[in-house]
Amino acid sequence: MLELQRVSARYGDARVLWDVSLRVEAGEVVTLVGRNGAGKTTTLRAISGLLRPMAGRIRLDGADLAGVSATARVHRGIVHVPHDRGIFFGLTVAEHFRLDGVPQIDERAAAFEHFPLLYELRNRRVGLLSGGEQQMLALARALVRKPRLLLLDELSLGLAPIIVERLLPVVREFAARTATAVLLVEQHVHLALEIADRGYVLSHGELVATDSAARMSEDSALLATSYLGEQPR
Repeated sequence: MLELQRVSARYGDARVLWDVSLRVEAGEVVTLVGRNGAGKTTTLRAISGLLRPMAGRIRLDGADLAGVSATARVHRGIVHVPHDRGIFFGLTVAEHFRLDGVPQIDERAAAFEHFPLLYELRNRRVGLLSGGEQQMLALARALVRKPRLLLLDELSLGLAPIIVERLLPVVREFAARTATAVLLVEQHVHLALEIADRGYVLSHGELVATDSAARMSEDSALLATSYLGEQPR
């Protein structure tokens, strides 16, 4: 579904990505991990069209996305949930779905199906929600669009691990049921690997490792110390 071939990107004079190649199949969850500043968010922005690569190819289901705008990529089925969640604090939960053009009947059947709590909060302004509830809304808005490719940037940012444990299985189940390809950037590496099929490790803008999620989990101590700068548990 998604293929990157030797993609490089820069911000101004600073080169952030170097010859990154990866793929995500339909129905597959792939996690992209690395230290802060490794280039994970830049990779997602290049895929969704928010940043133009300086070199390389990005293909969606075999079609080259060069010259395709960010808006047109949404129409082709790419949905990007940024790390700031892309929500509006002054609007209610229900108003977000109306803003997205989702009919009320579909709100209950699709959006609230994934997170029933949101139905109870439908008339509450988003600025009054907890961080976990806001992230539920961001994810529900993405899922109701029925994406072909779902890009998730730091779903767990600012959330307690117990909240993340409730969100990530929803992503796994959705990918399996709808054949959606998912590329997940996640700071809680061990939680991400529990639901992922495969993983890639970015370091200083370069891919330095890739393997099945199961094998990466087995060697999680090496992964943490070698690439993520964490102390072994």
